[in-house]
Amino acid sequence: MNFFKKLFSPVIENNDNIQDTQTATFEPSSFDENFVQNFIKKGGKFLYCTHQEELNQNLLNIINENHWKNVVCLNDDLHKILTIIGASGSPKIKKSSPFFTYCERLLSEEGSILFSSEQLYNNKIAQLPDYFIVFAKTSQIVKNKSEGLMGIKETYQKNFPTNISSIKSYIPEKVEEDFLNFGNNNAKNLYLLLLEDM
Repeated sequence: MNFFKKLFSPVIENNDNIQDTQTATFEPSSFDENFVQNFIKKGGKFLYCTHQEELNQNLLNIINENHWKNVVCLNDDLHKILTIIGASGSPKIKKSSPFFTYCERLLSEEGSILFSSEQLYNNKIAQLPDYFIVFAKTSQIVKNKSEGLMGIKETYQKNFPTNISSIKSYIPEKVEEDFLNFGNNNAKNLYLLLLEDM
């Protein structure tokens, strides 16, 4: 299923196909489309990739456009991608460098991204750099947090990860602090590299 072809392809209008065009235009949005719309509405930067080489090139472009000299990377597989594109990666957390990571699930209804200790390595989101680059796949998009947690439970079964949290805002400077979340703001400037795998 490649919903992005449908999402980004032009609608052809002619009298012969008016019924088909109306059906395609007015059908309810899928989880995938809702996620993308909600994610962008919250200020997230989204790059859709059809294959790994395209993802690698987009990652290199993000790093070069922001003039980042180093990328914080705690995962060995992601570090290999940085090596392939010739970018410097380090496990040492620096606020001035972006954090390159995987995620658990993408929550369609919220446009949020769900993480656990598997990606954050027992760091709180607020302790990590202000810029995140997240590598996810279209198969990770679920309807809501409840489905996201069920998916995590299925993935890990006996070794359920800790520190499950999400990033809900992608414009940190516009998040209003209140006494309920003071000092625990999970807003980050975020790039999502979404790889088609369905």
